[in-house]
Amino acid sequence: MSESTGLSALADVETLETHEVQEPRIGSDGRSYATGKRKNAVARVWIKPGTGQIIVNGRSYDTYFARPVLQMIINQPFSLANREGQYDIWCTVKGGGLSGQAGAVRHGVSRALTYYEPDLRSVLKKAGFLTRDSRVVERKKYGRRKARRSFQFSKR
Repeated sequence: MSESTGLSALADVETLETHEVQEPRIGSDGRSYATGKRKNAVARVWIKPGTGQIIVNGRSYDTYFARPVLQMIINQPFSLANREGQYDIWCTVKGGGLSGQAGAVRHGVSRALTYYEPDLRSVLKKAGFLTRDSRVVERKKYGRRKARRSFQFSKR
């Protein structure tokens, strides 16, 4: 029995060593690319060192996402990693509503940050920014008014 636990401990050490030696994924143009998803929204995000400028679908992010809550969602990975104002972001977002799009951009930014700086992966993963939020709208069922709401009961 001690042999099997010893072998699994060796396997754990080998996997740890392979995970520690992550190299940055930076393109020839000096940018990292990642895709973020949330609900029905998909965001393509490019990140490079800069002054903190964020452009979403060709517009500034504070005009595209007018609500402060959505702007805060996008800036969460940077504030968590202490990298505010150090990277320029250029992204395109399609599908879903504004809330889903903001979540998709956050997911994409987090992934692109880990590609640019692999040391930030543990911090962002612990906060849950690298996990795709799989919650989507439930489909409508037949014999129901909505997904779960039934039609109003009438005794007569």
